[in-house]
Amino acid sequence: MKQQTVVITGASAGIGRATARLFAERGANVVLLARGKAGLDAATADLEDRGGRALGVPTDMADPAQVEAAAVAAEEAFGPIDIWVNNAFTSVFAPFMEIEPDEYKRVTEVSYLGFVNGTRAALQRMIPRDAGVIVQVGSALGDRAIPLQSAYCGAKHAVNGFTSSVRTELMHQGSHVHVTVVQMPAVNTPQFSWVLSRLPKSPQPVPPIYQPEVAARAVVNAADHPHRKQYYVGASTAATILANKVAPSLLDRYLARTGYASQQTDETDESGPGARRTNLWCPADEAPGRDYGAHGTFDETSHPRSAEAALARHPGLVLAAATGAVATGLGAVLRRRRRR
Repeated sequence: MKQQTVVITGASAGIGRATARLFAERGANVVLLARGKAGLDAATADLEDRGGRALGVPTDMADPAQVEAAAVAAEEAFGPIDIWVNNAFTSVFAPFMEIEPDEYKRVTEVSYLGFVNGTRAALQRMIPRDAGVIVQVGSALGDRAIPLQSAYCGAKHAVNGFTSSVRTELMHQGSHVHVTVVQMPAVNTPQFSWVLSRLPKSPQPVPPIYQPEVAARAVVNAADHPHRKQYYVGASTAATILANKVAPSLLDRYLARTGYASQQTDETDESGPGARRTNLWCPADEAPGRDYGAHGTFDETSHPRSAEAALARHPGLVLAAATGAVATGLGAVLRRRRRR
């Protein structure tokens, strides 16, 4: 495999940080896009220690001019972009009527239009070369919305629709550029420490929770095998999306009853609603900020592996297991017939 050039947005923490590490470990040139200097500097050093070459570019994904400038910087440093991973987002945890219009707009500009801006910058370079992969980091909440996250859920739904439209356009053109989506479960990222929250208690991901490395392995696998429309990470993601297709009204009632409590810990947010340091308008790691790393504060309750995601990375094993099960079943049927 030739040395790849990979651009990752939202790369200073969480899933982006963990994904960047995996690409660096296999020798890729990794361009990290994020707003905060502390996180970018630490992530760049982290990747170089792992054998990759890294470039941190301070970028607000809501600004298309900054995104274009970052793409230019990436190719000037390392050559043509092979893989672009859209991952950056921000959010507000609150009932819809407690989110201000400018806050809602900001979440949409980063978490949806940021993907649009990133995809445009990537395609402008990939389409003329007829090569490249774009991986959208999606969410189960892009299919099944939950209470208290209307801005984020709306953005993730929009990403799914936008991506499907772009994918069919590329197919119509006979392009060899591929776009795929990795639908994520709840992940233990630092976002729950810096998200703007107006909840009475501290926010948390809805269990079951997975470590960022689980998500990162799925992103890298999708980049290597981008012909599938989407990948599901975690059995909870697959179950949630299936349940929403089969019994959406029942799921509405269930989430109305449980969705508030499941997204809050038992601890009161002592900083008070809106008083915590958040990353909605400015990066949480701005000077004199600190590096938040890949993990959030839920290590003790997070799963380091996903059997469902592992099977997605090894479809041959799934086929072999299914073939074996069918053969066993047929053998049992034949044996019963012989006894008659």
